[in-house]
Amino acid sequence: MADKDPLADIRKRIDEIDTSIQSLVSERAQCAAKVAEIKQQLGESGHFYRPEREAQVLKAVKERNKGPLSDKAIAGIFREIMAACLALEKPLKVAFLGPEGTYTHSASIKHFGSHFEGEPVDNIEEVFRLVEADGANFGVVPVENSTEGVINHTLDLLMRSSLSISGEVELRIRHNLISSETELARIECVYSHQQSFAQCRLWLDKYLPNAQRIATNSNAEAVQMAREHKHSAAIAGIQAAELYDVPVLKSNIEDEPDNTTRFVVIGKHQSPPSGNDRTSLLVFAHNRPGSLYGLLEPLAKRNISMSNIESRPSRKGVWEYVFFIDVDGHRDDENISQAISDIEKASAMVTVLGSYPKAAL
Repeated sequence: MADKDPLADIRKRIDEIDTSIQSLVSERAQCAAKVAEIKQQLGESGHFYRPEREAQVLKAVKERNKGPLSDKAIAGIFREIMAACLALEKPLKVAFLGPEGTYTHSASIKHFGSHFEGEPVDNIEEVFRLVEADGANFGVVPVENSTEGVINHTLDLLMRSSLSISGEVELRIRHNLISSETELARIECVYSHQQSFAQCRLWLDKYLPNAQRIATNSNAEAVQMAREHKHSAAIAGIQAAELYDVPVLKSNIEDEPDNTTRFVVIGKHQSPPSGNDRTSLLVFAHNRPGSLYGLLEPLAKRNISMSNIESRPSRKGVWEYVFFIDVDGHRDDENISQAISDIEKASAMVTVLGSYPKAAL
């Protein structure tokens, strides 16, 4: 008599678990559809995405997690489940710097899951314009890189726009040299976005010192160019390489191993408190001694943590500046609200760009 397959019982149990999971996911989707129906009866329209609710769900998921899957892995599974259920209610339209395969596209997927209607556009200005014109529910734009610092163009657009920040995404950036060539010696030019060139400067100087560097609007466009031209390569993420079917010649060529870009989600939605929030402020300062101290002192005396401060010319007068300030907490928190009130007294103008859940894993 043949020995019993030692895997048979485990595989049978896995099949049983899969059946239960599928049944529960279907039940969850039915509940989500019911939520949409009730909201419509109450007169709600537009989209039903609530960033604070999703942040609370993902926080609870990670707190319950006892392994063996990592917090990141289990959160990713639940994010996709929530995205699929939300798409049943009403699919979100999300604008991002295109074409598909850019890092901004990857950040959009990380934040919203893969079940949204993507609206890839040619530049960051168009992301803002599309959301402002209701051509998309939300937009995703880069705002800061751990290697190269803030994206000044994004800050300038936030300064002029009426949109709010309703979320943020942190994406570990892994640059790859993508090419149909099989040897570095055959590469005569490299296509990439200027930011990626800056983040891979040392590697390029060492391994491709004589290759021409040609700037493109996006990394995905760079891969398309490399596919069309011999003796060329592109710097981009693995998603772009797979999407446009061009091999990766060298992986992880970024100069800094922890290279990370922070993206913000922009829209017309104001997020209620989630319990773990960040607030972004736009502060026009008076051109006089001690003005910066007057802006920061209300935060310090209330022990409010400031995670970022950047200055930009206000464009309203010579040597007048506007400050972008990120603090921990929500605008509805009493200490944040009081601090904003005090900052208003010490400044020319304060605008709350948004209070939103901090980036998840």
